[in-house]
Amino acid sequence: MNVFGIGLPEMALIMVLALLVFGPKKLPEIGRSMGKAIKGFQDASREFEEEFKKEAEQIEKAVTSPMKATLEPDPPRAIAPQETEAAPQSAANHDRSAAPESEAVTPQAAEAVESESQA
Repeated sequence: MNVFGIGLPEMALIMVLALLVFGPKKLPEIGRSMGKAIKGFQDASREFEEEFKKEAEQIEKAVTSPMKATLEPDPPRAIAPQETEAAPQSAANHDRSAAPESEAVTPQAAEAVESESQA
């Protein structure tokens, strides 16, 4: 048994010295007050440790929750299939359908356009 680096023989010597110094009548009272003081220190130490752990957890949550929100990817979503248009049969058909039909120009129409532009 080793308490505070003091073995059993040293503990017995301390008890004999305490008995000689304080006497048999005062020794139980001193033992009780020492026990209460030690229990008070243990309770204060336990309470301090619990408060410290609570504060550390709160700080950790405050720091990690924004980090988790930015680091975690969004959950996968279902994507609806898109409708596609049918491709044209050939490039020649595509070009004809896209270009407007041109009107035939007669020599009389050409003369009319020239006379209007000169006027």
